[in-house]
Amino acid sequence: MRRIVTVSDIFEGIEALQALDPRLAAVVARAGEVPLRLSPPGFASLVSIVVSQQISRASADAILGRLGRLADPLAPETLLGAPDRLFREVGLSRPKQRALLALSQAVAEGLDLEALVHLEAGDAMRRLTAVHGIGPWTAEVYLLFSAGHPDIFPAKDVALQTAVGHALGIDPRPGDRALAALAESWSPWRGVASRLFWAYYRELRGRDAVPTMETLEKA
Repeated sequence: MRRIVTVSDIFEGIEALQALDPRLAAVVARAGEVPLRLSPPGFASLVSIVVSQQISRASADAILGRLGRLADPLAPETLLGAPDRLFREVGLSRPKQRALLALSQAVAEGLDLEALVHLEAGDAMRRLTAVHGIGPWTAEVYLLFSAGHPDIFPAKDVALQTAVGHALGIDPRPGDRALAALAESWSPWRGVASRLFWAYYRELRGRDAVPTMETLEKA
């Protein structure tokens, strides 16, 4: 499976997307820089995605900073052995605490987050979403930004719904099912299309766009 791991891959994907859908030329012109945003696969990266749900980047950074200090090293066994007060001091909600503990238990029992990088999307999604608190959106974001999967489009993401609706003149903005159906025409480059529309959203709203979701999955 080809992975999106360099800026050159982004450029290639953007060229291919414009050939697949000429409407995207205007999106490319408005979006400006389309960042790679690739992080190393593994436990810490997925923890970061779970923590970042529903809150601002500043709040997520603060919580992750406290978690890194109080749960050192940040590893499954550390979280599984941590008292409840640690999670309260860090500032995690109960649903996120349960999700991180379920993830820690799954990894301790053999879930290999690094090996998921090399699996096809469907298989990787099934393994991730089998963990309590890891829903489709969380799994998709992990596969995009840690696995570098080329053909993932998180249609539940509010920023993507807003960006695609504005760019393509869809009012009201498309819901997740409509957006997922629309994004099929951008395969096999949906991973680059996701990044392109997040960059478009950044320019539209005047602030950096990070993956956002309205409801915590499997809370």
